[in-house]
Amino acid sequence: MTSILQVAVVGHTNTGKTSLLRTLSRDTEFGEVRDAPATTRHVEGTQLLVDGTPLVALYDTPGLEDAPSIMDWLEENSGGRHLGTDDLEQFLQSPDAAGRFDQESKVLRQLRAAHVGLYVIDAREPVLGKYRDELAVLGLCARPLLPVLNFVAGPHNRAEEWREALSRLGLHAVITFDSVVYDLQGELRLHEKLRSLLDPWRETLDRLMQAREREAHWLRQAAMDTVADMLIDVAACVMVVAGSDREETRRATDILQDRVREREQACVDALLNLFRFRPRDYLGERLPLEDGQWGLDLFTPEALRHHGLRTGEGAAVGGAVGMAVDVMALGTTLGAGTATGAAAGALLGNTLNLGRRLIQRARGRRELRVNTSTLRLLALRQRQLVEALMHRGHGAEQALQLDHPADETWRKGALPGPIRKARLHPEWSRLNPQAQAVESRSRSQTLTQLAQVLNGQDAPES
Repeated sequence: MTSILQVAVVGHTNTGKTSLLRTLSRDTEFGEVRDAPATTRHVEGTQLLVDGTPLVALYDTPGLEDAPSIMDWLEENSGGRHLGTDDLEQFLQSPDAAGRFDQESKVLRQLRAAHVGLYVIDAREPVLGKYRDELAVLGLCARPLLPVLNFVAGPHNRAEEWREALSRLGLHAVITFDSVVYDLQGELRLHEKLRSLLDPWRETLDRLMQAREREAHWLRQAAMDTVADMLIDVAACVMVVAGSDREETRRATDILQDRVREREQACVDALLNLFRFRPRDYLGERLPLEDGQWGLDLFTPEALRHHGLRTGEGAAVGGAVGMAVDVMALGTTLGAGTATGAAAGALLGNTLNLGRRLIQRARGRRELRVNTSTLRLLALRQRQLVEALMHRGHGAEQALQLDHPADETWRKGALPGPIRKARLHPEWSRLNPQAQAVESRSRSQTLTQLAQVLNGQDAPES
């Protein structure tokens, strides 16, 4: 027995075989996916590794297109009443196998060389006679066959019809696994079904399942750490401006907004890379990312309303959404027109270091930073993206459809303690030119606490 489990992925043309392999291998570049028959013309393989060791080899095969004609050939050339492996061997040695049945022959040879086959079914399609012929021909390969019902996440599927039809053919071990809408438990069930068919490979499949669970846990944690790191950078970011110079304040606002936009985009890029996706995988109007960037500008009232945030929490500079200037109780705002034109944002209040602010005020300087509503928006958008990536199969071709997350904690009430603590430490932000404690222990501890909050866990109050 070879040390690697060999799995042939077979089925009718255009049922999502290549998409299934992309999702199982976490590889958006594997093979070619098009909404057209016979996209895969040759056998292609990939491996599933655990700790650098290949455990499973998956082989994508061309689609079966003319199984009924193969059945006719076998019946005409069969030497007995019942078809068997010898009849299949005779077919594979015939000129027809190398000619008009070239694609089908590649499939049959690959299945015979494998330990097991995954028969991929587009569950949206009706059960037709040609599929019964495909299963009959594949059965002559004398290999365990596990039917996989693909595209079951949508409402218009015929999964139950397929289950009933397969059971009548003696195939009672059937699994549903959508290559577009990823579900960890669905993948684990797939491996469990394979394990039930392949007793000699139980240990291999157990190792793979354990690795998948560890990977999912690590991915979520790494994603939340990435988002928390960005939020701390933005929360701690501050620019000092001349309190009486409105033009300087506007220029500083533009600079700060650009820095925050770039920092958010860096976070998006890091998340896409973490989950092995790329910007070009996300083309579509329904996606809040356009070519890897958010479709709604971070600093617009529309962006705040889109995520259920109020736009009148504080005053922003000249109506520039997302910025707040520390005017304190000692001074005045930059004008009534500015206040009435302002969008989202909470003034800095008690979360700032009062001593530093008093010194700046005495020198005629003020601090400009991102306001509360913008921080809420950043957290909502990035959590939304993480959840979408956790449930996106690498075989997906269409744009993500992101729902509003139930993050009432981030929409209302006080900001989480770790964010409030970051407000007090401008030295923690990479967006500040003089940042000196980006790698400090206290920042790392705050990042860990914030990641716990983002992940729905309780974190110690700061």
